This record gives sequence, structure tokens and C-alpha cells, in this order.
Amino acid sequence: MSKLVTIFGGSGFVGRYVARRMAKAGWRVRVAVRRPNEAIFVKPYGVVGQVEPVFCNIRDDASVKRALRGADAVINCVGILQESGRNRFDAVQTHGAGRIARLAAEGGIAQMVHISAMGADLTSDSAYSRSKAAGEAEVLAHMPGAMIVRPSIVFGAEDQFFNRFASMARFGPILPIVGAETQFQPVFVDDVARAVVLGATGVAAGGIYELAGPERDSFRGLMQRMLDVIQRRRLIIGLPMFVARLMATGFTLANKLSFGLAPMPITRDQIHSLSVDNVPSGDCMGLADLQIEPTALESVLPDYLWPFRVSGQYADIKASAKNLKA
Repeated sequence: MSKLVTIFGGSGFVGRYVARRMAKAGWRVRVAVRRPNEAIFVKPYGVVGQVEPVFCNIRDDASVKRALRGADAVINCVGILQESGRNRFDAVQTHGAGRIARLAAEGGIAQMVHISAMGADLTSDSAYSRSKAAGEAEVLAHMPGAMIVRPSIVFGAEDQFFNRFASMARFGPILPIVGAETQFQPVFVDDVARAVVLGATGVAAGGIYELAGPERDSFRGLMQRMLDVIQRRRLIIGLPMFVARLMATGFTLANKLSFGLAPMPITRDQIHSLSVDNVPSGDCMGLADLQIEPTALESVLPDYLWPFRVSGQYADIKASAKNLKA
């Protein structure tokens, strides 16, 4: 019988790519999520019965233990960008990660891969970054041979980075951003999945890997690249940090007064993160150590950002027609 991997958060943005690659590698895949009915789309990643979504709450020992039963490897893809209800940074990204590692160790599971984040730091001003670093420490305390991956901003068809700002660019002549000069090195989602699979299957050694793409650019520069792809001209405005903090405070207050109904486009914690460069430190291993050639932005962005062009899928056809008339 083929080996079994449990992927916590296997229906999320990165998790679905990991699940697909593990299935292609011949593994049985158990996708552990809070809402299995919303993760049915993962089942076609393999043959009938190869990929199965199951319920799991990583805040509960019994739930995690059931999800790990019989597994040969475990991958933790769970993470949150904003706190909501009981899903606090510490509960999910620190204690949740530690719980998975502890129960995996108790169950004799040999391989574990934990997805953290670039910039994870116990001394950071950002609670998100501190919880990620604390989660790494808990994982390594129970599974010292685990592979920890720290991706920079992850891009791909389902991302909430380029898609979000491309959607914003459709309305009005101005594109406001926070941390305009902060440096990023975006990494393609499937490159992250390839790295994770190497760790889960025991091909890659354990340790901390910082995963980044081939191009380093400022937030402003990345937004200009996105605008070029969607063929729109917008004035990119870098908001001063004090203005951003005032806005975040207002969004947070509105969210609380509306009992969570009002959206929070940005939080004060995210502002802390956006004030620090999100690039490799140079002290950890990376994609090169895994013999993975990083994918360039320009080879992927046009494949999924075209719906945000003025003429959508017909933009290139219209441009060709104009050339013919000329």
C-alpha cells in the first residue's frame, strides 16, 4: 500500500499545490481542514479515493490525533494573516503548530514539513512574525529533524497579493500602498510546493529554508509590474506610516463595533510587517540547495492577471488588430 501524508490546511493556497504534487508522487493524501465540504475540489488531484478531505481543528488534541492516524509524513500549511474569533496568532501559528509536531512525534511519524514565513522573528514588532518564530521553535522541540520553509510573498493564480491589488487598480486613478519602499522577493507557489514535497518524502534534509524568487523589488516596483501586466496606468501613492496606522485603527474599531462584519483592509500588525524587508537573510538554505530553479514573475503573472485588463481576454487580440490597421 502506498504511503500516507496528512496535510493540515491542504485546501489553502499553498496547501492545494502541495496536495496535488504529493498525489502525483503516488502518496495517499489526507487533507485536514476545518470545513471538509468546502475542500471537495482536492479529490480529483488523484485517482478515486487517493485524496480525501477530513475534518480537523488544530486547536484540539483529539482532532489532530485522528487526522494523523496511520500517516507516514505530515505537512503543516495552516496560517492566518488576520486574527478572528478564536483564531489568534498564538493559538494557530504557535500552539497549533506545536500540537501537530508533538502528536506526530508521539505517533512515530518520521517526516514533518512546517510552512512558516520569511521574517519569522521572536523580537519582531509584528505579532504575526513572533507567532511564526515561536511556532518554529515548538516544531523543532518535538521534531528536531523537521524541515521548516520560510517563503517570501507567494504568488500564483489564487494569491491574495497581486490579485488583490489588480482588483483595486480597476477603480480610480490612484493605487495607495503601505511600505512602498519595502523590499520583497516573491516566490512562485508551485516552487514552494516542490520544496515541501522534497522534505515530506525524505529527499531533502531537515533544517530551515528561506524560499524566494529570482527577483528582488520594492513594493512600489512590484505594483508597477502588476500594472504593466494588466495594462493600466495608475499613480502609485506610498502612504506615510502614521496615516496607515490611523486608518488601521479606524478599520479595527469599525470591525469591533460591527461584531466582525466590517472588513479590515489592513491592520496595525500588518503595518509592522510591511515596514521590514521581506527577503532572505542569507543565513539559511534556499531553493538552490534543493536544486529548484525559481520561477520568474513575468512568466506567470500574465497567465492569471489578464481578467483585470480593460479588455480582459481580448486585450492582445485588440492590440494585434490595431497593428494590422496601422
